[in-house]
Amino acid sequence: MALACPPGAAAGAEPLEWHFSQVFGERSPGEEVQEADIISAVEFDHSGDFLATGDQGGRVVLFERIASASGRCVDPEVRPESPLHANPYEFRYLTEFQSHEPEFDYLKSLEIEEKINKVRWVKGRCSGRTHMLLTTNDKTIKLWKVYDKKIASLAEFNLQNGSSTLNAGMRPSSAGNGAFSPDKLSAACSAAAAMPGVLRVPRVVGTETLLSTRCKRSFSNAHTYHINSVALSSDCETFISADDLRVNLWHLDRQDQAFNIVDIKPQNMEDLTEVITCADFHPQHCNLFAYSSSKGLIRLADMRQAALCDQHSKLFEDGEPAQGPRSFFSEIISSINDIKFSPCGRYLLSRDYMTLKLWDINMDAGPLAAYPVHESLRGKLCDLYESDCIFDKFDCAMSGDGKHFATGTYSNFFRVVGHESGGESLLEASRDPSRKRLQSSARLPNRFGLSRGSGRSSRSGSFTGGEEVIAQDFSAKLLHLSWHPQANVIATAASNSLYIFYGQSHGAVGR
Repeated sequence: MALACPPGAAAGAEPLEWHFSQVFGERSPGEEVQEADIISAVEFDHSGDFLATGDQGGRVVLFERIASASGRCVDPEVRPESPLHANPYEFRYLTEFQSHEPEFDYLKSLEIEEKINKVRWVKGRCSGRTHMLLTTNDKTIKLWKVYDKKIASLAEFNLQNGSSTLNAGMRPSSAGNGAFSPDKLSAACSAAAAMPGVLRVPRVVGTETLLSTRCKRSFSNAHTYHINSVALSSDCETFISADDLRVNLWHLDRQDQAFNIVDIKPQNMEDLTEVITCADFHPQHCNLFAYSSSKGLIRLADMRQAALCDQHSKLFEDGEPAQGPRSFFSEIISSINDIKFSPCGRYLLSRDYMTLKLWDINMDAGPLAAYPVHESLRGKLCDLYESDCIFDKFDCAMSGDGKHFATGTYSNFFRVVGHESGGESLLEASRDPSRKRLQSSARLPNRFGLSRGSGRSSRSGSFTGGEEVIAQDFSAKLLHLSWHPQANVIATAASNSLYIFYGQSHGAVGR
């Protein structure tokens, strides 16, 4: 079976060779990480030229892509980069802003954290260097505008001491020199009154462009429970937000009104058997969306059928029992953490605690494929439950061509799976990925700490390269990652550090 977006595009897919590209906010050995600096969301924009991260301190940091080396003027005296390790996708810091502040719900006596749960770029409302983003914490969604603002500096005011200038905001250019103290201002007024025939017209002496941010709208008071998902519609006008029991539909221009389109809250809360864990819009049809639940189910809903989409159009469930007998932990690990539509909209990628699954929305009998992520931890579920690690929520990502998938695990590792090629990689989010691997295993696949196996072995869970290192550090969790929409570039969040990797097919290396 060929997985492709569009059909046939995945034919001849080759395994990828992954390379370290960049790191932002790298932690020094022994350095203590502040909880507010831990990255909680990562997202590329639709073009791949911009990257956004959100952290637990409520801040959003933006990065922009730098022109590739082939498009830059290179000093002839400088030796060119090796083609094996030339980095075609390099990013730099752009700006940051405070998106959310900590709040307190006095009615429920509940603290609302400033942590950013999701960041989403708004497509269709960007022009030039103007960008729109949706950010959310547990209760409030905000629409932000990032744009270039021109600031004009003016001079030759009538009330002027000779050296001071004012900008367009009527602020002194040198606030610390006391040029506009009350005494000097009074003296300037007296001097101006003594020369009634002299009138100076202010003139622009210079302009500068600053990158500014502004909160355009705040969408609040519509969710009783914590918001876990935000997804933009393909119409570029509406979006959905989901909490444990409801999914709401919003319009980007109306912050005072939301439509409840899914409500699974029973009349008696004792009858509650599942909660909503994630929701995502179809990338091409604005009437279709999918939402997952804690019971391992994915429901596809069509808003054309009814205003309230409690009755799903399709239900996706893995009917095959998990490996081994069912236990107390079976329902916990079957809860779906994240779902993503493929760019063509034909496929769905889901991540539960133990596996990554691929679904065809036209086939609801079961998943097309299931990829174990850390099968070696199945015997440690009791310890993971005691430490609450079993409730960790890992993101999943799909490449723009639909050929490869990625998801995180422990010890700052993440897996990249090639569906068609059968290649599988285990990569550590580190500048030197081979360091820990040498300490734990004598079998080192290559200097980048990668492990590639056949598609058959990846489906059976028999990973031989580095599977044992995943259990070394359960506090180092790679929960959040994002795949570039047009290239094999992955941005991963390891605590407070942002690591970027790029992949090349074996045929492309050395060209």
